[in-house]
Amino acid sequence: MEKEIFQRSKMEDLIKRRFFYDISFSIYGGIAGLYDMGPMGCAMKANIINIWRKHFILEEQMLEVDCSILTPEPVLKASGHVDRFSDYMVKDVVTQDCFRVDHLIKAHIEKLIKGNSSDTLLPKSGGHNGDSHVKSSSNFEISNGDIRKVNQKDYIGTDKSVDKIYLVKEYETILTQLDDYKPAQFQELIRKLDIKSPVSGNDLSAPLPFNLMFNTNIGPSGLIKGYLRPETAQGIFVNFKRLLEFNQGKLPFAAAQIGNAFRNEISPRSGLLRVREFTMAEIEHFVDPSDKSHPKFEEISTLKLKLFPAQEQLNGGIAQHYHIQEAVDKKMIANETLAYYMGRIYLFLTKIGVSADKIRFRQHMNNEMAHYACDCWDAECLTSYGWVECVGCADRSCYDLIQHHKATGIKLVSEKALSQPIVKEVTEIQVKKEYLGKVFKKDSKDVLLYFSLLNEEEISILVKKFEEEGKIKITLPANGRDLEISKDMIYVKRYEKKLYVEEITPSVIEPSFGIGRIMYSVLEHNFKMREDDKRTYFSLPSSVSPYKCSILPLSNNSSFKPLIKILSKSLTALSISHKVDSSAGSIGRRYARTDEIAIPFAITIDFDSLVATPTVTLRERDSMLQIRANMDEISQLISDLCDDKITWADVQILYPQFVQQEATKSFD
Repeated sequence: MEKEIFQRSKMEDLIKRRFFYDISFSIYGGIAGLYDMGPMGCAMKANIINIWRKHFILEEQMLEVDCSILTPEPVLKASGHVDRFSDYMVKDVVTQDCFRVDHLIKAHIEKLIKGNSSDTLLPKSGGHNGDSHVKSSSNFEISNGDIRKVNQKDYIGTDKSVDKIYLVKEYETILTQLDDYKPAQFQELIRKLDIKSPVSGNDLSAPLPFNLMFNTNIGPSGLIKGYLRPETAQGIFVNFKRLLEFNQGKLPFAAAQIGNAFRNEISPRSGLLRVREFTMAEIEHFVDPSDKSHPKFEEISTLKLKLFPAQEQLNGGIAQHYHIQEAVDKKMIANETLAYYMGRIYLFLTKIGVSADKIRFRQHMNNEMAHYACDCWDAECLTSYGWVECVGCADRSCYDLIQHHKATGIKLVSEKALSQPIVKEVTEIQVKKEYLGKVFKKDSKDVLLYFSLLNEEEISILVKKFEEEGKIKITLPANGRDLEISKDMIYVKRYEKKLYVEEITPSVIEPSFGIGRIMYSVLEHNFKMREDDKRTYFSLPSSVSPYKCSILPLSNNSSFKPLIKILSKSLTALSISHKVDSSAGSIGRRYARTDEIAIPFAITIDFDSLVATPTVTLRERDSMLQIRANMDEISQLISDLCDDKITWADVQILYPQFVQQEATKSFD
């Protein structure tokens, strides 16, 4: 039997029809990049988050916080988002439509590569499909991605075919370097490739930087500038000191936060995959920079992951499976803690229904690495849109804590006891008190902060400059103002200090989950179509399904109503979400309706349920097989199935099979 071709349009129709989610404000025409979750989507999303909470926060004993969405500008200035959190866009010069320039160029080049690929560049004889060394033109051969000259008489081809090979390689090189491009390079590429607006065909403007954060004013005066947070991480970083105290000053520890973030995407598209408001679940694992081992590493060390290292990407290689232990030993993954979370991410994704064979971990290349990261891997899921980043797992080093310390003067460090106390020579630059209010006035606090943040090397440089020039110019970190400080305004203080502890700024390992992208991947990987009647449904794991079971009376017979109430109360007592469907229509049609919203189990009340010891049937969604069991034990049975305490195969052995109603094929 031929493999079923995935039909995205059918899945999207089912999602919209059964209101898993839909575009926001649709009766007003909708707003791109904004989506509303319907009852099914809301329940499914809540189930995914609950599993995430249990898998990470509970099992790893993390500290959960819930921080403000509104973020003052100084916080995001310190983190680098105000200056760096931008994409370049171009505008249609006529319609003013905006396009993200790197995405526009990438789409255009991919079309060119496809158009320049040729099936006619074959040798006169020899060779076969799948060869790693294929002669490809009249003058050159391609071997492992390298082109070299060969005898023309061995090939059928023209000079044009050689040009195509060179063009394709040039285009592929551009794609790997696109993240490094500056505005002038983007503009030159647009001119060279004659790229126009994909909507109207009009000319495009020069590339412009566009900050992706939504800005706002906090308070009625409008004087406090702020943003809707672009990530949840900063709320954890600014609370590091209190979290460390709560953890009794000990490293390592992890904090987690689940909540919405906002990014003003230039051209949102692909449903939930690129939106302007989205739910994130982020973990910040604080660890000693000199010891990034993990106490539970052995638990996942033998797990096999599909890894796509940066070097393989540069060499034109492919992703391959490695044991996690092997990847750490080879320094492919930077450290045990990063690797541990990659393993836990894989286990979480497969637990909620992402297909194991459609998961890979791709390492960021240097030109795409975030400004704060020293190593980063994306857990990507294969969908009809291609490989989609669903989870980022980064070693953010000490960047964020250092930046917030520089901006506030508050030490965000932990203390590590020394085996023996040490004596340290300390040098400080002190500002003479008589100049603070008299000369610096309202900048006095910021001047003191500036000098308090200097390290020993910076102090030595400034002292030398004072001696040579008699004055220096400084830029205040808080407001960016430039001030001139003369030698007579300061004095240098030197003394010895006995230290019993060492102050360290922790490194941070950050797994960051995009719940919407994960949810879409789960839906696509579990979208099915019945072979006989082509009815569509979702085969979600019971833990993720919006409802765990349905109650279906065979008809509207009034004798069934008391049994429905008894079953519903019993299921509710066991916290089993369920849906009662006593609507008109055949039982087969109602089974199909419950399948569409991924309900894994269906209880049917029929006339055999009206006896002294009532029994009901239980139907399993994917196999459509049914068993009959006593009504008073059915709720516990469903609970055990949903908690994976028992399998459907076990149930079929323990209970008699029932011939299902849909065996008649009469759904009408």
